[in-house]
Amino acid sequence: QVQLVESGGGSVQAGGSVRLSCVASGRALSTYYMGWFRQAPGEERVFVARISAGGRSYYADSAQGRFTISRENAANRVTLQMNSLKPEDTAVYYCNGGSIWPGNYWGQGTQVTVSS
Repeated sequence: QVQLVESGGGSVQAGGSVRLSCVASGRALSTYYMGWFRQAPGEERVFVARISAGGRSYYADSAQGRFTISRENAANRVTLQMNSLKPEDTAVYYCNGGSIWPGNYWGQGTQVTVSS
């Protein structure tokens, strides 16, 4: 059973940066798609970014140019660096992984709050 655990959320002012990490246990993720979704209050969960096993990344329009996803297979970790944050980036961020996209495995979520 794969478990994904996020960390790094918190509160930041607009224009600031936050770095989210997701560490997996239960199996090696080197062959998995990994990525991030987010869910704002009263809204659906939406895609933010993903990275393939080969390291190819893809971003939602809202994240393009501000967010960077990376992975460290040796550490079973995927990271989302978020810069130039805006109040509309406020959400619970969820790590996702699996052999297909989106994957079957989800983290518990970490809150990111951006104040104006």
